[in-house]
Amino acid sequence: MILNYRYRIYPDAEQVETLNEWLETCRVSYNYALRELKDWIASRKCPIDRCSLESEYIMAAGYPFPSYHQQQNNLPKAKKKFPRLKSVPSQVLQINIRRLHDSWDSFRVRGYGFPRYKKYGQMKSILFPQFKSNPLTGSLRAPSVGQVKIPKLGKVKINIHRPIPDGFIVKQIRVVKKAMGWFAVVAIESDIELPLPMPHGHAIGVDVGLLSYVATSDGSTEKRPKFFKTAYSRLKVLQKRLSKKKKRGENYEKARIKVAKQHNHIAFKRTDYQFKLAHKLCDMADTIYIEDCDFRIMAKGMLGKHTLDAAFGKQRDILEYVAQKRDVFVGRVDHRGTSQTCPNCRTEVRKDLSVRLHECHECSYVVDRDIASAQEICNRGQETYRGTPEKPEIGSQVVLSGNFVVDKWRFRGAMPNSDIGKPTP
Repeated sequence: MILNYRYRIYPDAEQVETLNEWLETCRVSYNYALRELKDWIASRKCPIDRCSLESEYIMAAGYPFPSYHQQQNNLPKAKKKFPRLKSVPSQVLQINIRRLHDSWDSFRVRGYGFPRYKKYGQMKSILFPQFKSNPLTGSLRAPSVGQVKIPKLGKVKINIHRPIPDGFIVKQIRVVKKAMGWFAVVAIESDIELPLPMPHGHAIGVDVGLLSYVATSDGSTEKRPKFFKTAYSRLKVLQKRLSKKKKRGENYEKARIKVAKQHNHIAFKRTDYQFKLAHKLCDMADTIYIEDCDFRIMAKGMLGKHTLDAAFGKQRDILEYVAQKRDVFVGRVDHRGTSQTCPNCRTEVRKDLSVRLHECHECSYVVDRDIASAQEICNRGQETYRGTPEKPEIGSQVVLSGNFVVDKWRFRGAMPNSDIGKPTP
């Protein structure tokens, strides 16, 4: 079992300067490795009977593809040529190259999203994948202020606001730079294996929307908090001040940081609310059924800004993550027609989006539209997962923070040159 705990860290001025230098060095090495990859691809796509209109590097036919293992093995040679790389821990540079090839592998699978160069300041995090001993010092079983020992950086002050559970050990730490400060995402691991929850106990259906953020089949509703709209007036002022500053100047950088802090404030409030709402839903039932829909389609309509502010997809991921830890089953059901079906007699009741009350002419069942939709979701969930042994696997604890376990890819073999550019079966 792997969990990610995020703590606030407080490096001093010298440590901040070192971390910023490491981030910039990782950015430069990332772009250099990407340039090698693009040069190899460009040298292979030019027809053999004519030249490219652009200047390309000419590589020998037997020149190997710059895979992760090859570029990783070239790091010691690069350190002799570029002494700047010696200041960064070696494993951090290896993980940085791994990040590039993860993007490349994802591009080959999806067919879009080719890796891009990172501009100045775009590298926001570095990962320390291994520790010989526990890097955290202080009271780990109670909230306290302790220290975290980072390789080549020393001890950094950390606010352990949430104690680490018994039986867990620290596997890796990701240092993240945000406008509001520095954070450490600590990945902890335990030998405990939680079984996948099964449908049991009291079941509810959950419907999400812009009027009622969450409506349950039990009749409870949650009003949608407008995180972005409430903070937009302040954000608008800060952005207007930023637009009047000269780019790359000191005043421009100060104004840019203020805008970024406002965005961080909005995102933190949203995440905090969504975690609290997920725990509240888990308190209400032992089995929760939700809609299996693509919220990106909703974000393309005229209410796109409000849909993105609501972050329904993130709310669903957080609910699944919290539910697995609390032994609450979460199942996804077909979302089509849930608001057009009577949950009492299961007949079709057509209504426009402006109609907010469900009135069935067959059984005379009258209820709020969102609650009726949640009740229909609950009906479909009980029909779908009744006696079904297979349950959806939940792995959101790694996805939420962008963290991953190094052991999963460490022994992955290199990709043969013959497979470059071919779609993955």
